[in-house]
Amino acid sequence: MKVPIGLQPLIDDGVIDEVVRSLKSGKEATVYMVRSGSQLRCAKIYRDMAQRSFQRRAQYQEGRKVRGSREGRAMSRNTRFGRREREHEWKNTEVDALYRLDAAGVRVPRPFGYFNDVLIMELITDPLGNPAPRLSEVELTPGVALDHHEFLMRQIVRMLAHGLIHGDLSEFNVLLAPQGPVIIDFPQVVNAASNNAAFAMLERDVNNIRSTLGRFAPQLLQTEFALEMWSLYEQGELHPDVPLTGRAVRDEAPANAGSVLQVIDDAREEAVRRRLGRSDDPGYSI
Repeated sequence: MKVPIGLQPLIDDGVIDEVVRSLKSGKEATVYMVRSGSQLRCAKIYRDMAQRSFQRRAQYQEGRKVRGSREGRAMSRNTRFGRREREHEWKNTEVDALYRLDAAGVRVPRPFGYFNDVLIMELITDPLGNPAPRLSEVELTPGVALDHHEFLMRQIVRMLAHGLIHGDLSEFNVLLAPQGPVIIDFPQVVNAASNNAAFAMLERDVNNIRSTLGRFAPQLLQTEFALEMWSLYEQGELHPDVPLTGRAVRDEAPANAGSVLQVIDDAREEAVRRRLGRSDDPGYSI
């Protein structure tokens, strides 16, 4: 096939030897099967911000570390430099997460390097060496569904124990390798300790997997693993091998409406202050 522009420099530098075919084109990136020596691997080319359509990016980026105070100020003011820094931060997030999670023993594609907005990583295959199917593409027996669920809950616990939440986990970004499920796609990974929506995202991830596998093993639909994980995490008692029951008591106490409104008012005032601050910036125009 014709070599994509983004991969030609990697061929020129000997990082890869051949582009075999396209695997997936999505809202964040395009993924190709490539050959490096005798090994088949994936090459993920990230799209520039102007080409992406992913929504709610700010919600996922809350709490992520910024390289320095200058970069942080520029990103908050949305200057040209700040937008470049935000782009750099967004593209590097998945790379950093994969290296961190692979080292922690989470079953993710093993990364092999990041070169000019291209991530080279392990190609997940089926028993015949073809690209592995997604969880959404298979039919399962109840026993296999239960095994996959147990394994995936353990991977989510291991991620959370290392301070990370996938943030967009579903049957579409779990691949089924011969040795079991592999979790993919981490550009929206969430910092569990500093993102106000962390539990909501954890619960969505866990419940997405519960709903998918519950079609084959309906007893899973009554479980509450997300709430149990989060309770252990908040108490400082979560570790990769902690026993889980899937049972937890949900707090049904009504929310404090006054506190919620105060948070909204504070956020609105902060937005006004930031807007006024940007209007004083010579590089800012309405």
